Amino acid sequence: MAEEQLVTFSLGSEEFGVNIMLVQEIIRIPPITRVPKAPSYVEGVINLRGNVIPVVSLRNRFGMDRVEETDLSRIIVLQVDSKVFGIRVDGVTEVLRLDSESIEPPPPVALGMDSQFIRGVGKIGDRLLILLELEHIMGES
Repeated sequence: MAEEQLVTFSLGSEEFGVNIMLVQEIIRIPPITRVPKAPSYVEGVINLRGNVIPVVSLRNRFGMDRVEETDLSRIIVLQVDSKVFGIRVDGVTEVLRLDSESIEPPPPVALGMDSQFIRGVGKIGDRLLILLELEHIMGES
């Protein structure tokens, strides 16, 4: 049975998952430098060991309200295709394995988010995990 390893994180009360193979590292939020004329969902750039990496606010990208940063806020640094970027999340929950039978296609309503960002919904007991499709998150629709 095929299974995936996911890094799960929260935005408000929702739980999301991304494939662990895309995750380079998870870091605390460093100073973020704003970039003029960047799309509204790009918070700015960070310097990660000499590499300048754009940071996307997933809350903003998904049309959720902004919240204050907390001790749990993190940036998940991802490499998708050849692009490296960070996504700001409210908290990283866990790493888990999900077998492919527990993954449903996204619901037609797509939970009010652009369906291009949703790969499916994972069921873990009574929890639902929104599995993200990250190829389009940086704005190439």
